[in-house]
Amino acid sequence: MRELPKNQISLQALKVWRLSATIVAGISFVILIAGGIGVYFLDLSYWITIISALLWCIYSLVTIVIIPKLRHRMWRYEVFEHEIDLQYGLFVIKRVLIPMVRVQHVDTHQGPLLRKHKLASIEISTAATTHEIPALDLEEADILRDYISKLARVTDDDI
Repeated sequence: MRELPKNQISLQALKVWRLSATIVAGISFVILIAGGIGVYFLDLSYWITIISALLWCIYSLVTIVIIPKLRHRMWRYEVFEHEIDLQYGLFVIKRVLIPMVRVQHVDTHQGPLLRKHKLASIEISTAATTHEIPALDLEEADILRDYISKLARVTDDDI
């Protein structure tokens, strides 16, 4: 069996994923409060609000603390001359080999959270699918994008 890919994504990804999960938890908390007010005015059982609040606490804990650590630990990649090897997933670990001859173009992109932490994601497009290597250091992402693009061009020229 083939060895695991050697490269991991940036440790800053943990901060970005936690911040993103905190924003989602905050929005869902506002919705929970609105639902609690609705329960009060509609004279429904308070158990609905209590159970919803407990579920929100569990959801927030899992998405803010546990999932980012697991995602970071599992995300690995490696670029070879003829293929790109990706490994990712939480409970189901996926291993993807992308042949260089299939790569059509490579992009880097940043959202506001990635930009704040000087990170970028690489998007690798083939005819059938798009694959992403998330949250790499900005300089590393630019170098890797150019390297993959160069390898894909060389492979196309050899055919």
